Amino acid sequence: MFLLRESRGLAILAVLSGLIAGVGNSGLLALINMQITNVGNSTKTLVWSYVGLCILTLASRVVSELILTRLSLGTMFDLRMKLSKQILAAPLRHLEELRAHRLLATLTQDIPEVVNALIMIPMFCMYLTIIIACLAYLAWLSWIVFLGVVAFIIVAVASYQVSVVQAKRYQKLSREEWDSLFKHLRALTDGTKELKLHSGRRQAFLSQVLHSSMSALRRFLVLANNIYAVAAGWAHLLLFILIGLVIFAIPSMRAVDARILTGYTIIIIYMMAPMEFIIANLPVLSRAGVAIGKIDELGFSLESSSKEAIIAPSAKAEITWSSLKLVGIVHTYHVKQDNSSFTLGPIDLTFVPGERVFLVGGNGSGKTTLGKLITGLYVPEAGEVQFNGEPVTDANRDLYRQNFTAVFSDYFLFESLLGLYLPELDAQARRYLEQLQLDHKVNINEGHLSTLDLSQGQRKRLAMLTAYLENRNIYLFDEWASDQDPMFKEIFYYQILPELKARGKTVIVISHDDRYYHVADRIFKLENGKLAFQKDLAIAAAAPTDIQA
Repeated sequence: MFLLRESRGLAILAVLSGLIAGVGNSGLLALINMQITNVGNSTKTLVWSYVGLCILTLASRVVSELILTRLSLGTMFDLRMKLSKQILAAPLRHLEELRAHRLLATLTQDIPEVVNALIMIPMFCMYLTIIIACLAYLAWLSWIVFLGVVAFIIVAVASYQVSVVQAKRYQKLSREEWDSLFKHLRALTDGTKELKLHSGRRQAFLSQVLHSSMSALRRFLVLANNIYAVAAGWAHLLLFILIGLVIFAIPSMRAVDARILTGYTIIIIYMMAPMEFIIANLPVLSRAGVAIGKIDELGFSLESSSKEAIIAPSAKAEITWSSLKLVGIVHTYHVKQDNSSFTLGPIDLTFVPGERVFLVGGNGSGKTTLGKLITGLYVPEAGEVQFNGEPVTDANRDLYRQNFTAVFSDYFLFESLLGLYLPELDAQARRYLEQLQLDHKVNINEGHLSTLDLSQGQRKRLAMLTAYLENRNIYLFDEWASDQDPMFKEIFYYQILPELKARGKTVIVISHDDRYYHVADRIFKLENGKLAFQKDLAIAAAAPTDIQA
């Protein structure tokens, strides 16, 4: 079903090629047995049939491999692109709840598992066809013996399946543990400095966190593989028991033609290789089944959470605007770990073009959350955002977001100026690099930045470069100046902000720098998610102590 859903045409061709190869192999076996049991009676028909089946088998195997290569690589590409698009279309809050390690585990672990199984599909089809054809030939040789063989196979498969069910359970547990391990590996790479600076923390992380997760993963995988290994050995033994029953038990119970016994023995021995291949690779299919479940689960979660209409890249954002209003907006964080919640709002605010607005307040007061609500990254649970008098809904939220450029405290830097198709882009970027005092550190060529290996303050200035070039209506800076030296703080508050205001831009600044609050036109202070204080400095001056964060 998964193959038909992802690539119907190629999947059908791959399966048909495998079936044809299986029929060809089975036909060759039948011709060989016919020749052995009728020595010296070769006919031209038999010879040409043998040659034709050889050519057919070879051609179907080659076609199957060619299709398989395209199918597996194409499926990996399509799945990763599909999930990437779903991730970008999903609400930010939903992605934050899923956590990055779960997304990475699916993109890097589950998809390759599916592709590994796809590689086996044509071979599985071929070998299953061989087994089915061999059983049909056994039935043609002797119905009585065939019924006994089938009864034995049913019992053997049932005994094998008991072990497989248990192995699958451990494989599912190992996949769940992969999510946890990815989270811990991200902590290892992102928290290297903190781990190096504290030997106790480092040792605890290695022994209690990483070792525990890796040990659990290893335990589940070893148990699953051990069960499969024992089951495979049991299946191999059952085949030899079957041969023993055919050549020893059946003749002792009733008279059977020697040619029938010879045919049964040859065919059962021939079936051993296909059956061993299937048994040996059942863990691959089992892991792929678990991976497909994870992919479908994530895809459904992302798709069901995304209700927004995504605009085309060529669509233009609003060029002129008159007002942005937050009307009674409320947003609640639910913290599962301690069963608590934090509510921001209800909040009513209005923004107009060409003003500088400061959002201030203590840590955890809701400033960044409010910034995400303003920019359309979060959807309010109550109330609404109105832009130019029209409510922002799922139908226009993506278009609404195109009016903003933001540098959040957890910003990300891309290695090139993606999506910016401006005339003389490099020349404009170089002018801004000079203004940001980065021209001696960073070069730009065809939109590509020469380096991102900069200090934290310089990286934030580089993020400002993109903000300049985007030239959006509204700018939001989340603690942008916190990593800047005193000189560049002065430049930010006394040069950059006035310049943006002069260009008619609205600038929203989340800040703790109380000594620069007088630069603002208006100040809003948050406390515990509520709007506790607001001041219009364009009308009346306020002492810094009145607006301390």
